[in-house]
Amino acid sequence: MLPPGKIPPEKLRDIVFNRLGVKSERVIIGADVGIDAAAIDFGSSVLVASTDPITGAEKGIGFYAVHVNANDVATFGAKPKWFLVSILLPESANERLLAEIMRELHESASKLGVAIVGGHTEVTPGLEKPIVVGTMLGEVPKEKLVTSNGAMPGDAVIVTKWAGLEGTSIIASERSEELEKAFGRDFVERAKSFIEMISVVEDALTANEVGVHAMHDPTEGGIANGLHEMADAAGLGFRVYRERIPIREETLKICGFYNLNPLALISSGTLMIAAPKEKAWNVVNSLNAKGINASVIGEFVDEPSVKVIVEDGKERILERPESDELWKVI
Repeated sequence: MLPPGKIPPEKLRDIVFNRLGVKSERVIIGADVGIDAAAIDFGSSVLVASTDPITGAEKGIGFYAVHVNANDVATFGAKPKWFLVSILLPESANERLLAEIMRELHESASKLGVAIVGGHTEVTPGLEKPIVVGTMLGEVPKEKLVTSNGAMPGDAVIVTKWAGLEGTSIIASERSEELEKAFGRDFVERAKSFIEMISVVEDALTANEVGVHAMHDPTEGGIANGLHEMADAAGLGFRVYRERIPIREETLKICGFYNLNPLALISSGTLMIAAPKEKAWNVVNSLNAKGINASVIGEFVDEPSVKVIVEDGKERILERPESDELWKVI
C-alpha cells in the first residue's frame, strides 16, 4: 500500500517516468524527481508549466491553488501568467461553496496578474471535501531560465521566510477551537495569517535577478523533503545546520502540541535557493531589501550519500519524510 502524500521517488521511476508518451525535442525540462514544472522551448522565450492539486485544506482552497502553482512556475524564473483549474466538489456541496472557491481563485489570480483561461467544474461522487487541481503557465526569456536540478557542489542553500508556513496556517484554521483553548485566540489568528506569506513569486524573481543556480518550492514533506528533492535532482548531497533554519514560534508551538516535525511540514511560502557561494549574501541582501526574510542554512556537497543535518554540534542523517506531517492532524 502506498503512503499518503507524494509517491516515493523509486515508485515514480518504476511506474510513472517510463510511461510518458512520445518524446518532444522542444521539451527543455520534463518530468523527473524533484522537478516541479516543465520548460518548453518557444524560441526566444520558454513556456513554464506546472500542475498541483490542493487536497489537505478546505478553507482557502482557491487561494492555495493559485499560489502553490504560481510558486512552482516562479522557481524556474518565470512570471506566472495563465491558469487553468479543475474544481471537484462533494455531493454535499452547494452553490455558496462554488462561489467562495471562485472568489478566492479570482482574487488570488488578479493579485498576481494572472488570467484564468479555462478548466473544469463538477460534483464528484465519493468525495468528502472539495479538491482543486490547478495548472499554471508562465513565461521567461531563455537566458533567464533557472532549473530546479541546477544546484552545484559548494552552492549555498538559502531559504526565504520560515519553515512550515502553509502547514501552520492549515492546522490553525482546521483545528482552531482546540488550539485556542491551548494558546489563545490571538495566537491562533497569527498562525492563520501565515497564509498571507504563501507566495514566493517575488522571492524567486528577486533571487533570479542576482543570479542563482536552482530554486525549489518545498511543499509536501517541507524543508526536509525539499532538500532531498533538490539534491536528488542535481545528483548531490547536502549539509545543513538546524539552528540556521528559521521557524516561527507559532509553528514550533503547534508542532509541539501535535508532536509534529516542523522540518517535514508542508512549507509553501518558503523558497529554497542554490546560489554560488560568492553570491549568497548578495541574494540574501536583495531579498531583505524587499522585506523578505532569508537565511543561509548550509551547502550542497559533491557526495550524493551525504544528506545530513548538524544539531547541537552533532551530525546525523536527515531522513526523507515518508509523508507530510500535516496528515497526522488533518
